[in-house]
Amino acid sequence: MTMLDDRTTAATWPAAYPRGYAVVDVETTGLARDDRIVSAAVYRLDAQGDVEDHWYTLVNPERDPGPVWIHGLTSEVLEGAPLFAQIAEEFSARLDGRVLVAHNAMFDWQMIAREYARAERTAPVRQRLCTIALAKELALPLPNHKLATLAAHFGVVQQRAHDALDDARVLAEAFRPSLHAAAERGVRLPLLECRPLTEWAASPARPAVGRQSSYGAGSWRPSRKRPACPYPNPGRYESDKPLKQGMRVAFSGDTSVDRELLEDRTAEAGLHVATSVSRLTSLLVTNDPDSATSKTVKAKAFGTPIVDEAAYAHLLRDVAPADG
Repeated sequence: MTMLDDRTTAATWPAAYPRGYAVVDVETTGLARDDRIVSAAVYRLDAQGDVEDHWYTLVNPERDPGPVWIHGLTSEVLEGAPLFAQIAEEFSARLDGRVLVAHNAMFDWQMIAREYARAERTAPVRQRLCTIALAKELALPLPNHKLATLAAHFGVVQQRAHDALDDARVLAEAFRPSLHAAAERGVRLPLLECRPLTEWAASPARPAVGRQSSYGAGSWRPSRKRPACPYPNPGRYESDKPLKQGMRVAFSGDTSVDRELLEDRTAEAGLHVATSVSRLTSLLVTNDPDSATSKTVKAKAFGTPIVDEAAYAHLLRDVAPADG
């Protein structure tokens, strides 16, 4: 891929492009409205995508840290960390006047915006740019849109996946060549407006990830029939591999994210929402695997893999495309 020559960048750079970027990554206790940030990192970039500086902080979520096996941050590690309200001003200084850049930017923006709302402040962000959307605009030849895959395409080495600082570094290094490719081709950047969010839930701290109550009925949208999944079932989920489009996913018990919304996210990712468990079921999602519901009993009898909601939420971020 041909990039812009550094000697001609200033003269040929699109005038409509932003004047600076804040590449952000946050690790969280989960994906629900009342989940919290446990760490955050920001790489500030200039108009051409060159790194100016970086910043990282742990954040005390004031509750169970969620999927420790993913982000590695235990309650003991986070106990002495500052609250979000205590780092909000410094975070704002890093974001102010810049376009927020993230991989799956809607997720990072919503988590950040809700934390600011809890702190009775507003994040100084007007626009965001999702690097997944930019990769699609550039038609990059990627087998999937994982951060590791985008990084590998540009020769960036990922050292600690799901570490906010390393993920932000990796994304900053992969974003610069993407930005230059867009400028060279005259591609319009996929910028979206960032609006403050207030529909967060300031609920009491939860003692554990596994016992979570769902939000009230109708809190998001009425139930409706979804179209059939267009992809064939590739088989069961394997713990060392990503979910793949076409997999049959069943749910059992209470979830912190409204069930209807969680099923919508599942369908939008190209997965099949199964209403029951059979030998063809790829995965069962439940926060109470020891319960005696018909789904959990059948899943154990069939040897169907079982994960909790927090783990499933992270799996949903990197669903592999269907074969063929």
